[in-house]
Amino acid sequence: MAVAAMGAMALAQSTCDLVESRTSIEMHKRFQPLYTSEQTEYWSTACGDLKPSCILMPTTTEEVAAIVSILAANNESFAIKSGGHNPNNYFASIDGGPLISTKNLDQVILDPKTQTARIGPGNRWDEVSEALDGSGYTAVGGRIGNVGVGGYMLGGGLSFMSTEYGWAANSVLEFELVLANSSIVHVTESNHPDLFMALKGGGNNFGIVTSYLLRVYPQGDVWGGNLVFDATQDVTKAMLAAVRDFTENYDDDKAGIIVTAERTLATLVDIWVVFLYYNGPEPPAGVFDKFFDISKFKLNTCKTQSMHSLLSGNNWAVIKGSVYTIGTETMPLPNEANGAEVMQKIYDHWVEVSDKVKFVPGVVASVAFQPLPKGLAKVAKAKGGDMLDFDADIDRIVLELDYSFIHNSAYDTIDKTMRDTYGGFKTIVEDYQDSGLLPKDAYLPLFQNDCFYPQDYFGRLRPEKLALARRVQAEVDPNGFWKTRTAGFKIPSS
Repeated sequence: MAVAAMGAMALAQSTCDLVESRTSIEMHKRFQPLYTSEQTEYWSTACGDLKPSCILMPTTTEEVAAIVSILAANNESFAIKSGGHNPNNYFASIDGGPLISTKNLDQVILDPKTQTARIGPGNRWDEVSEALDGSGYTAVGGRIGNVGVGGYMLGGGLSFMSTEYGWAANSVLEFELVLANSSIVHVTESNHPDLFMALKGGGNNFGIVTSYLLRVYPQGDVWGGNLVFDATQDVTKAMLAAVRDFTENYDDDKAGIIVTAERTLATLVDIWVVFLYYNGPEPPAGVFDKFFDISKFKLNTCKTQSMHSLLSGNNWAVIKGSVYTIGTETMPLPNEANGAEVMQKIYDHWVEVSDKVKFVPGVVASVAFQPLPKGLAKVAKAKGGDMLDFDADIDRIVLELDYSFIHNSAYDTIDKTMRDTYGGFKTIVEDYQDSGLLPKDAYLPLFQNDCFYPQDYFGRLRPEKLALARRVQAEVDPNGFWKTRTAGFKIPSS
């Protein structure tokens, strides 16, 4: 074991040493101040506890290509980090190999004449919104400012603006991409149509994206913020009904919500947090009334503000200093007659499973109900489609699960709890499909940005999209460089 570890360390150092001796690329090694500070910028402390042999911070696409060229000469594992928000270990973190941080690839270049912006993957969304603040334009992006651009875009990207403009990936006009052979390509729908499609939800399987050319959209002040409620039985019943009704009757595509239940298990504090957004200075009467009418809320931060102010204000939800896990499931929206039963069953299952880990130090459990109405699917298809390829036959809800806790020693326990939670959701959905209370043959892919590491993202896509991903991977990465050298959701072999 010790000999193997020493060998791995020597191999890891060789890449860092080669980059240092052959290039002028910015590099930081363990115990250096910028290395240490970069490791604190993960959402999950478990990712920061993994120690790369060095952190490489390229400032140009050519420097990224130089790093890939050096990596291609050995068998060393590596990782690529944008904002570090993905809490799955090794997806954007590495222990003993080089970490490529895109932090310095942080351009935001707006062209009002073409209504486009070139955006680097090293940005966080509050930095993008700050750069665009006052310009009269916005990019379809994260709902919380601290989230990084890179991983968010490659997973598809769900936005407050998605019912207006589709997934974030639907607004990409060009990907600047470094391939496994270290060549640089500018991928558009016209010159590389299959690769262009694969990058819209295909993850990190095809190369390193060094910039995105995005369509941007006119925008002035917006309205939004948070409502916080005590999660009494009556409030929970009303909240579940409200999010179901909102999803089915999505009459205003300028509106967006996230409805989140949160339990601090040690203190038995249960709350509901509603993230509200409206693309305009004030929502029309009736848009959010069912949420405001539930009961007296503990907190209301909703106001007219800039998009930058809204995203920065939502950063309170990214509480650092804990280990995080994330998981997801997709469910068909139940109809009004069956809604109360189905939604309550989902909620009760989450409560039951999370109760089993209430003695894990510092554990907090949350489940977010994220509407995915028919209108979003229609817009996404109209804008060219994506790997998720949702149809507009039914409304859906994307469930996001998070468990946070203090000590990494509890990871295996929470790992099982996460699997039990989303696995139970899937069983509940299937049982209701069998009984006829939910649509039987609904297409229910997983939202990659919310997936736990063992979840079968590609296996839940349409067969033709999986086939496309395999075909593109064979074309641009025939030797399996990205498949074998980096972690992430990998395309299964045929």
